[in-house]
Amino acid sequence: MRALRTAASGMSAQQLNVEVISNNLANLNTVGYKRQRAQFQDLLYQNQIRAGALSSDTGTIVPTGIQIGTGVKTGSVYRITEQGTPARTGNKLDVAISGRGFFQVLLPSGETAYTRDGTFSKNDQGQIVTSDGYLVQPTITIPQNATDITISADGQVQVSQPGIVAPVQIGQITLATFVNEAGLDAIGGNLFLESGASGAATIGTPNIDGVGKLLHQFTEASNVDPVTEITALIVAQRAYEMNSKVVTTTDQMLSTTNQMKS
Repeated sequence: MRALRTAASGMSAQQLNVEVISNNLANLNTVGYKRQRAQFQDLLYQNQIRAGALSSDTGTIVPTGIQIGTGVKTGSVYRITEQGTPARTGNKLDVAISGRGFFQVLLPSGETAYTRDGTFSKNDQGQIVTSDGYLVQPTITIPQNATDITISADGQVQVSQPGIVAPVQIGQITLATFVNEAGLDAIGGNLFLESGASGAATIGTPNIDGVGKLLHQFTEASNVDPVTEITALIVAQRAYEMNSKVVTTTDQMLSTTNQMKS
């Protein structure tokens, strides 16, 4: 009976759905995390009577036919890139992006990765780095005698130094934007790589031409809504249970058939 295979595909789909939801909830407090959603598609149909087929010699046709579905499959797991809530930290090197854009990070491999996680620090050379020690691009070095650091909405990094009245600009933060942000390849550590689906990175100045502005001493919270995720989890659990009930019912029908005596 095809119902067993159909119900099994439904259980497998809901298991994946729960895995996606669990990852969202696990990253509830991950800086810059963007929640994901599983999207499903129906499988191929078996045509027992094709709609529009002739039903008589006089030219009458079957209006609907008989098509039997064979289950469900995962179409995609897509990333929802809506803005997370800015959270004030007070850290002089923390920066959040309000709007479109990603910080650029130089990986040890020489590749450029992209992130929304603006929890930055200084390394032993005074350079601005991520929490993993990767250099933020373009490279900005903070002088040892700097007494204060400010980062403007358009990415200008300025420091105050003893004996100098006016702040001194030491660098400019730029942001990368993509035609399809959801197509970026997540590699963990709050980092993404460019992919064929995302398109090439376009580098721009913050707060200009549609690029997001920077919020100094803030970080962007995860955009996961726990109430929405728990609701989706309950729906997925019920769907899994209903598909398992189909398996049980089909097994009982097969058992009844097997016990019939001639």
